[in-house]
Amino acid sequence: MAATFEMHHVQQPGRSVSIVHRPADTEEALRLLAENPSRRPLAGGTDLLLDLQRGGPGAAVELVDLTAIRGFDTFAEADGVLRMGGGVTHNQLISYPGAITKVTPLAQACLEIGSPQLRNRATIAGNLATASPANDTLSALIALDASVQISRWSGSAIETRAVSVENFFTGFRATVLSDGELITRIDVPMLQADQRGLWVKLGNRRAQAISVIHAAFVLTGDGNAVTRARMSFGSVAATVSLAHGAAEALVGSPLGEDSIAVAADAVAAQFDPLDDVRATAAYRKQLLGTLVKRSLTALRDDQHLDGWPTAPPTLSFASISAADAASVIEDDEEISVTVNETVVSGGSAAQLTLLDWLRDKATVDGTKEGCAEGECGACTVQLNGQAVMSCLVSAAQADGGTVVTVEGLATESGLHPIQQAFIDEFAVQCGFCIPGFLVAGASLLEEIDAPSDSDITLGLSGNLCRCTGYYPMVTAVKIASGQEVDR
Repeated sequence: MAATFEMHHVQQPGRSVSIVHRPADTEEALRLLAENPSRRPLAGGTDLLLDLQRGGPGAAVELVDLTAIRGFDTFAEADGVLRMGGGVTHNQLISYPGAITKVTPLAQACLEIGSPQLRNRATIAGNLATASPANDTLSALIALDASVQISRWSGSAIETRAVSVENFFTGFRATVLSDGELITRIDVPMLQADQRGLWVKLGNRRAQAISVIHAAFVLTGDGNAVTRARMSFGSVAATVSLAHGAAEALVGSPLGEDSIAVAADAVAAQFDPLDDVRATAAYRKQLLGTLVKRSLTALRDDQHLDGWPTAPPTLSFASISAADAASVIEDDEEISVTVNETVVSGGSAAQLTLLDWLRDKATVDGTKEGCAEGECGACTVQLNGQAVMSCLVSAAQADGGTVVTVEGLATESGLHPIQQAFIDEFAVQCGFCIPGFLVAGASLLEEIDAPSDSDITLGLSGNLCRCTGYYPMVTAVKIASGQEVDR
């Protein structure tokens, strides 16, 4: 009798993509979604592409790419509210002038999302729509009392409704969004003179970490007493939730040791934490009180902005618009991308990631697949002036765009300074991760002329070296920038 074998779920093929629609405006996007409710909106793609890969076999899907929508990633301030378009990325919020003081918890949360390469793609609206309780920005948005504008095409016009972020989630990874609806705007009340906020995270590593606990705090007070408090907590339950009892314990008295202790006890009493691979329920329970005490003490002692970089590196150094991009890309159609200054055309763009398209169609060998989920950085390339994880970018989104891979860093006159510095400093061991490090490092040098050690550490935080060769890499980046290095 012949043996039968069943593939492990990670070996099973996911759902393929048959068509990528690239609407030019919000109305067109909403029409496309209304015409076919099975179409999936695609923004950064850092969650969606993984969901399609891991979800097992099924019918091919159509995607509606939101990144080509004009003005979908803009900001405006009105009546004390920061209004962000549905396409605003985490790095755009980090770079927004005054964000760290205007919407402190949200800026701090955005800086902890994934890595610079992921933050160049992933959107705040996408973090909301995915609705995982571990998504870092959710606690910040709830504490800030933010709301979302949800839009749909009614058949003759765009209809909108507003929902507070606090009421946006209906359960684990579930929201109030219906088929055909999009988050088209996020409204975040900016902190006033009598307010201060803080966002904190407990993770198992310093970067690329899914939260064990994340929390946001916004306190209002007149100097003598707390008059209002909003504290929200994520990764402890099925949804991100406010701690009402703890907030009530703070109101009416100064922020002192006694009130802080009472609030910490109230938070620990409210939550019955979840138990998962990142931490046990008992560990989370024990840490909740400590996290609250430290956070409220930092707010009391005016330390809530400590640790914020002067100019957080984003690995985004230019804004190169895609030219002559198609509005509909079917899988049997070719796209054209300028790769290392040469125009390359090839098909299968709807179903392939940019990483696979570059290797299969552009015969680029240097860009590597290490993890295929945006964790290692080996596939880092520059897309339209931004460093991105090419394993989490749909190839269709690069149509008409410009890509630079590790092969494109050198010129006819010689190696890029960072390539030469990596050689000189022996910043290479097995070599597998090096193309990603080089592209990320070159992007950092395009953005910051003389990066500090902390700039380099943050800029390269999306790249992993299995051989642990980080120290010579940091030195190499400094030398490539022309700085002297202490030996």
